[in-house]
Formats: sequence, structure tokens, C-alpha cells
Amino acid sequence: MEIAFEHRTAAHCEDGVTANLLRFYGYDYSEPLIFGLSASLYFVHLPFIKLAGFPVTSFRPLPGIIFARVTRLLGFKIHKTIFFHKANAARKLDVLIGQGVPTGCVVGMYFLPYMPLEYRFHFNAHNICVIGKEGDDYLVSDPIATEKVTISSRDLLRARFSKGTYPPLGKLYWIKSLPAKEPDIKKLAHKSIVKNCYRMIHEPGPVPFVGVNAFKYLGNKIPQFPKIYGERKAALHLVQLIRMMEEIGTGGAGFRFLYAAFLQEASEITGIRELNDFSLSLTDIGDQWRIFASEAGRIYKNRSSEGVDYQTIGDRLKTIGRQETVFFTDLDKLIKSK
Repeated sequence: MEIAFEHRTAAHCEDGVTANLLRFYGYDYSEPLIFGLSASLYFVHLPFIKLAGFPVTSFRPLPGIIFARVTRLLGFKIHKTIFFHKANAARKLDVLIGQGVPTGCVVGMYFLPYMPLEYRFHFNAHNICVIGKEGDDYLVSDPIATEKVTISSRDLLRARFSKGTYPPLGKLYWIKSLPAKEPDIKKLAHKSIVKNCYRMIHEPGPVPFVGVNAFKYLGNKIPQFPKIYGERKAALHLVQLIRMMEEIGTGGAGFRFLYAAFLQEASEITGIRELNDFSLSLTDIGDQWRIFASEAGRIYKNRSSEGVDYQTIGDRLKTIGRQETVFFTDLDKLIKSK
């Protein structure tokens, strides 16, 4: 069977699954609005948690939080569950699909055979939506795929129970009931901007690994990569940063562009025209992230131009940090004055 589910591509997997699920139930919100309402523009560098042997750098909260925040804010009732036995995990998914319930699923990228080889590495926070089953194959809406795709039950189960950092443990999530009243998007957009500013500039306090503090911390670490890891591993650490920013995590430039689009949409929703100016400012910051990724990529490929090295990109990251500190401080003042 196949659920009548509209597949749309997205810049980021969890935003895309969330937007597509809400649309299935009659709530057609843009991906930037979904991301903005979740107040999930973030930056952390966690030296005590490793992914592929290197500290985790992330630009968003833990997997599942965007979906949980947005649905809670809008008034949806949802259900999330993990499994310790594969047979139970497979059985529950089949029951939901049989009931016509499109179901979100957290998987490891490495075990998705429809993915290009360059995307298949050990990243356990990818989100897809299962929307049907025919024989031994599941029909999947993967927001970063251009069309609906199929995957065998064996491969899907391997992806759902991949090992490593943040193992997904067969996690499923779905919508149980709709809001009791129409969400007040104007009020919610205002509230979400206040929250995101707080999370970036106030919530971290003195902790150096999170929010705006993390820029300086990681910016000082990057020039030390060759000494800490050796030349080869230092270059691989840069590759991991780029993947999380530009390919899998969408984080650096991508999330900044998404949030900029949200601010532009929010200016119309709230009537706060100044948000358009902040949208343009954040787009400029996103461009700086792209330059950072480009320079890091050239260092990895040994093609860096004269004067571009680990120190250069470390300094660039600290400059981006100063820009984001000013950006969120000023945005916080604006939104609280309205």
C-alpha cells in the first residue's frame, strides 16, 4: 500500500519531514517557518563527544527536537518511541503504515543504498518519512531526495539500528491529533525569535562550547589541529566540519540562510519591517560561512591560496562569531521592544 503523501524536497531533513507531515494533515507551512518556529539556529562544539574520531560540531539541537518543538508550539499531539528489539521496531512500523499513518524515522546515512556514495558515512541523525510498503520494500519520502525512493526492509532495519554516536535505536515518530484551535502564527513567530536569541547569547552563560561562546573556542582550536592530530587527521577534521555544515548538517551557511528566509517571512507575519534588515544581515553572515567552508576545503585538498591556512580560517570563524554576537544581541533588543 502507499499513503497519499506529497513528497517535497527540503534544505534540511528534519525540517523537511516535519513540513511534509504537517502538510499531510492540512497545515501548509514553509520550511523556513518550520525552522524558525523551532528556534533551533545554534552552534556548539563538544570536545567530549566524538563522531568519526573527532569532536562533534553541531549547528542544531539533538535529532527530534525540531519536530517536537514545532508540533508542541502549534498544538499537535505526537508520539515518539525507540526500540530495543528489531522485530518490535519492524512490526510497529508495519502497523502504522497499515493504518495509513505516515511515520518519521531516524536512520544512519551509511546504510541508505539510494544515497550517493559521498553522502554515505556514519551519521546517525538523518530523518526520513516512511509512506508505504509493497512486498518487502518500503516507500520513503526522504527530503533530500528529488523523488520518492524505495528501500528493502533489511536495509531500512540496518539504518534504523546503526551503531556509533547517537544511535537511532529504531526511533519512530508520528502525529496523533491536530491542534484544538488554529495556531496564532504571528504570536508564535515573535515568541520563537525571543527564544532563539536567548539560546544563542544568554543560555550558554560562561560555558565555552555552546552558543556564541563556541566560535572563539573552536576558532582558537583550529590553528592547533595539525599539532593535535597531525597533518592528515587535521585535514580530515576539516572535512567533517564541512560535511556537517554544507552537506549533511546543513548547519553553517545553510541554516543561516534558512533563518534569514524565516525572518523575511516573519516580517510579513508580524508586521515588524525591521526584520527584513536582519534577514539581509544574516544572509551576509551565511556568505561568510560559505567562504569558511570553501577555504577549509581548499586546505584539505592542498589547494589553498597563499595566506590561507589553519590560522586564517580559525580567525575567520572568530570574526563570524563576533558578527553573530552583534546580530543576535540587536535582534533580541528589537523583538523585545515590539
